[in-house]
Amino acid sequence: MKANLVDQRIPDELQMKDVYMAHLLEQAAKDERIVVLDADLMHSNGTIAFQEAYPDRSINVGVQEANMIGIAGGLSATGKVPFCHTFACFASRRALDQIYVSIAYAQLNAKIVGTDPGITAAYNGGTHMPFDDLGIMRSIPTMTVVEPVDNTMVKAILPQVIDTPGPFYIRIARKNPIRIYKEGSEFTIGKGALLREGKDVTIFAIGIMVAEALDAADILDQQGISAMVVNIFTLKPIDKDLVISCAQKTGAVVTAENHSIINGLGSAVAEVLTEKHPVVMERVGVRDLFGEVGDVAYLKQRFGLTADAIVDSVQKVLHKKN
Repeated sequence: MKANLVDQRIPDELQMKDVYMAHLLEQAAKDERIVVLDADLMHSNGTIAFQEAYPDRSINVGVQEANMIGIAGGLSATGKVPFCHTFACFASRRALDQIYVSIAYAQLNAKIVGTDPGITAAYNGGTHMPFDDLGIMRSIPTMTVVEPVDNTMVKAILPQVIDTPGPFYIRIARKNPIRIYKEGSEFTIGKGALLREGKDVTIFAIGIMVAEALDAADILDQQGISAMVVNIFTLKPIDKDLVISCAQKTGAVVTAENHSIINGLGSAVAEVLTEKHPVVMERVGVRDLFGEVGDVAYLKQRFGLTADAIVDSVQKVLHKKN
């Protein structure tokens, strides 16, 4: 894996949904199996560009998320590679039974793309704010669960998603992500990405919390604390070997996720370490709460999804360690 960090972490000038769709179109030009389905959010999700380019390979099913998954199952059974799009709250909760039975249990090859994860749903509010989608999806047998952190990673992993048979859940923020990786960085689904070496504590992060984790590591460095930072962009299958080796090196772990601490990254890391190499641990995430309306900056503070919250958790875990 070759992953180089940018010199300055700033918002990308391009929205993730647009970069994702541009590269899906690029792949579709080479692979006629790719079909796009959307549950009446084609402008919001950017899939309208696919419909314009390939009207015969694009289906807007309307506000019928469960039906969309059923259609995807039928398409997959005929050899197509369907990509299903809707907000992450609907992809995970509303269409769960169809995903479980009609895709995973049936051993079919469909890719489910859930947009606006966690607090990035912002002004759509609590009903549209999925703090549970990663947990729901990782509980489905054979499901691969990934959350690309920036546009560079989206471009790098998309061909792997297409070429890997079986169900995928891809959690994508629609707006402008913080740039983490330089162009040309490479990633392997199922393998975590080490962003920063450290000896005192390991911070495992996913999604928008990767930038917060790197900011936290900068703050901790000024306090004389050496923090390792790892991007666990594949929640399932989680990179057990990397999780264990990092825990062995530092003896203390903090997880950070834009998701409930129940059944998300924190739970997944804890499962590995409890069985293989127990260490002191703290989890940064949403603490059994529903979402609410607000901009992302406010919601980060409201739910404790900040670099300062990570720093506080590191200090707690180091107190336990010592």
